[in-house]
Amino acid sequence: MSKHWAAIGTVAKRELAAYFESPVAYVFLVIFLLLAGFFTFTFGGFFERGEASLAALFNWMPWLFLFLVPAVGMRLWSEERRQGTIELLLTLPVAPWQAILGKFLASWAFLVIALALTFPIAITVNWLGDPDNGVIACGYFGAALLAGTYLAIASMTSALTRNQVIAFILAVVLCLLLVLVGFSPVTDLLARWASPWLVESVTRFSVLTHYDGLQKGVLDSRDLLYFLSVMAFTLFATGVIIRSHRAG
Repeated sequence: MSKHWAAIGTVAKRELAAYFESPVAYVFLVIFLLLAGFFTFTFGGFFERGEASLAALFNWMPWLFLFLVPAVGMRLWSEERRQGTIELLLTLPVAPWQAILGKFLASWAFLVIALALTFPIAITVNWLGDPDNGVIACGYFGAALLAGTYLAIASMTSALTRNQVIAFILAVVLCLLLVLVGFSPVTDLLARWASPWLVESVTRFSVLTHYDGLQKGVLDSRDLLYFLSVMAFTLFATGVIIRSHRAG
């Protein structure tokens, strides 16, 4: 088991180092932090809320990640396929699932680092008032799970095509579908002609349904299971796609 994790760790270190060797990573971090601040203090109505919390930040995360996470994940396999290095990677003494997990964990770690860099906003909230830091921590945990879910989907779409733009668009569309099936205007429209049980069943597939409780500080095993299941399924699908390319 330790050999498996050593191989995964090697791939993850290589991938994470590659991020910071490129100026693109730093550009992404700056854009993410600027947008996080903008959505929190401007669109999020931080001061109008009159409460010491990061609800203004976490409410916008599903939409903020909708474009930024696929932008990170689109190159995971598309770039390897375009440059022809995927064959080299898969001939190394690393199983395909180890390469998939290693690349995914490295990209997820990069996104978690980006999230962690929003700590000045949390400090600002503590300076202005007396927030429930447990709720804030749970919100960050939920945001990390949300980022991982979007990223796993982007990994799958990246394995489908050599073109990064196509991989990006496919990932955005799939992630958007997972958002919209739990988005209030959409569910209200659905409720006009569908039975309540059908509406409820559909909303259970939405990231918003399961993210909502976490951002409010409620840890529910069903929400955790949802995010981990989507990640596991899409990473498994990534493995099937890559093995089919290898066989072909």
